[in-house]
Amino acid sequence: MAIANARIGTTNTTLLTVPTGKQYAITTLMICNVANYDSGGANDCTFDLHIIPDGQSIGPANIVVNSLNVAGADTFTFDTEKIIIDENDTVVLAAQIANRLTATLSYLEV
Repeated sequence: MAIANARIGTTNTTLLTVPTGKQYAITTLMICNVANYDSGGANDCTFDLHIIPDGQSIGPANIVVNSLNVAGADTFTFDTEKIIIDENDTVVLAAQIANRLTATLSYLEV
């Protein structure tokens, strides 16, 4: 099993690109809001997630999560379904506030 980690920027942050000749199964994606909890929601942050097939550009056709809010000090876990991605496919995220969220992706070569 392999892990990819990144802080998510406000512009598209590529978390993973599948190398040529490989195929990966994504097992888990965790998005953590590193800001402190704030009952008023001032430290909340939203993010978008795209899984982009080789040859496609980022856009509405490949969005998987759209403006999902993660509260301060909270973690969102995406682990119910497994996704198989092929060579040159990418996993891309963008956050409302730069470096407020971190992403950890677990994957297996298949």
